[in-house]
Amino acid sequence: MSQRPSRTVEGLRVLPRRYYGRWLSALVIVAILLLLARAFALGQIEWHVVAQYLTARVILQGLVNTLTMTVYAMALGIVLGVLFAVMVMSPNPVVSAVARFYIWFFRGTPLLLQLLLWFNLALIFPTLGIPGWFEARTVDVITPFVASLLGLGVGQGAYTAEVVRSGILSVDPGQTEAAKVIGMTRLTTLRRIVLPQAMRVIIPPVGNEVIAMIKLTSVASVIQYSEILHNAQSIYYANARVIELLLVATVWYLAVVTLFSIGQHFLEKAFARGQVRRASAARPAAAGTAREA
Repeated sequence: MSQRPSRTVEGLRVLPRRYYGRWLSALVIVAILLLLARAFALGQIEWHVVAQYLTARVILQGLVNTLTMTVYAMALGIVLGVLFAVMVMSPNPVVSAVARFYIWFFRGTPLLLQLLLWFNLALIFPTLGIPGWFEARTVDVITPFVASLLGLGVGQGAYTAEVVRSGILSVDPGQTEAAKVIGMTRLTTLRRIVLPQAMRVIIPPVGNEVIAMIKLTSVASVIQYSEILHNAQSIYYANARVIELLLVATVWYLAVVTLFSIGQHFLEKAFARGQVRRASAARPAAAGTAREA
């Protein structure tokens, strides 16, 4: 049987592959970036005004209000999210239906509409409280801060409920059954076994929701809540430096979102390490069981 002659590369020159498309796209992107930089640098932007208002007292107060609203609204949203996630999975059909209606309604209506509904609640309920015990005018109770907190927090709870529910469903059902066998109640099982393991799935999307909430607080400016964008608008209504004040708000939003993103990164790594440790501890036990078998 004759052998096929082998091919050689002697005398041939190996040429590297040319990526002309990559170089062309890179040149186009660099050109666009240079044009944008030139427009901002040589345009009619007064950069000294940006620097002047970057640390202005009213801007910093708006920043504090933005962070405060973010923390309070997310705390309310997480509490409601966990509560309604558990209610959705309840065997009680009435409880489950109420939770599903809550999620359907607040996910199906725009945030701006919800804020306006809360802010104008006095048109439906002129007074709040228990007749004969305590009553107050709704317009005195539902301030811009309270309306913003309810609109952002209650609306966020509907989204968080779905995130928490998906995290709970990601836990092996066998662990819940094992907890029932040893006599744990449903609430104790959820608190001590299910939720700690579900956090690995819950943390990333909730972290993204926190970052989104920082920016969503700007919507509350329509009901006169004094967050950073509202205060920036109040200034440029007076001095007509619109783009400069918008750039000031942009800088602070980017700075805060960057810090929260870094915190989210380390939080996710911490929960990932815990998962790796549990998996590493489970391997030797499984190997030992296999040897005994």
